[in-house]
Amino acid sequence: MEQKRVYLEVPRFTGENVPVEVAARVMKKDQQYVRQGIILGFLKIGVAFKKEGSSKYDYYISPMKLWQETGYVYEGTESQPST
Repeated sequence: MEQKRVYLEVPRFTGENVPVEVAARVMKKDQQYVRQGIILGFLKIGVAFKKEGSSKYDYYISPMKLWQETGYVYEGTESQPST
């Protein structure tokens, strides 16, 4: 029996943070769902950091992990607010 091999070309990633708003839009969820999913560990697309002495979290969403979960390639241009 012949085994089939599938090769996948992986996009180039810079490691730049994907904004929560972009991840939420791609996943068709609200931003709070993405934040809580990362904190609680059921979304494996990034990490949440709570700074010492703060009640707020900082989030890092990996472009590669988001791509692996959703197929979406984040190119970094959408996060720039227009002024």
